[in-house]
Amino acid sequence: MSHHHPKVDQYLSRATQWREIQEELRSILLKTGLTEELKWGKPCYTFQGKNVVIVQAFKEFCALLFFKGALLPDPAGMLNKQGPNSHTSRRLQFTHAEEVISNVPAIKAYLDAAIDVEKSGKQVPFNAKNELTYPEELQFKLNEDHQLRLAFEGLTPGRIRGYVMHISSAKQSATRTSRIQKCIPKILKGKGFNERP
Repeated sequence: MSHHHPKVDQYLSRATQWREIQEELRSILLKTGLTEELKWGKPCYTFQGKNVVIVQAFKEFCALLFFKGALLPDPAGMLNKQGPNSHTSRRLQFTHAEEVISNVPAIKAYLDAAIDVEKSGKQVPFNAKNELTYPEELQFKLNEDHQLRLAFEGLTPGRIRGYVMHISSAKQSATRTSRIQKCIPKILKGKGFNERP
C-alpha cells in the first residue's frame, strides 16, 4: 500500500471540479504499491521513479492517463487516445464517481497491466520520425545547414514531430520559412518547440 503524499492532499483539498472522482481513483491507486507524487501539478503514480499513471482533471471529464497505454490490453474497450497525434499514452475518462465505482475491477486490471509493462521495461515503438513528411522548406534548410541538420536529427522523436507539425500547419511557404527561422535557436539548443529557450 502506498503512502499519501501531502502535496496530493493539498491538491485535492483545493480541487473544485471532479474532486469525488479523483478521490475514488486515489483510493484505488494507493492500493497498487505505486509511489504517489505531485508532478505537473497533478497526482502522479510512479514505479521506481518511472511514471506509470497520472490523474488529470479537464473541463469535460476527469481522466486516468497511462503513460505507456498503447502497450496495454484493452478488453473492456475503455482506453482512449489523448488526441490524433498521441502515440504512447491512453486514458480512461470519467464524468461521474459512479463510473469509477462500477468499474473498479477493470480499472485495477488496467493498473496491474501498466505496472507489469513498467516492470518489464517495455517501450512503445515510436516510428513517427519515419512516418513524418517534412515540409519542403524544412528539408531545404536541413540540407543547406549541416549543423542544423545534426541538431534536428539529434532531437527526440517527439520534439521532431512537434517542429514538423508546427511548421507544416502554416498554409503559405513564406510562413513556413519564417517559422523555421524562429525555431532554429531552440533546435540548436536541443529544445522542443513548446519548451522555453
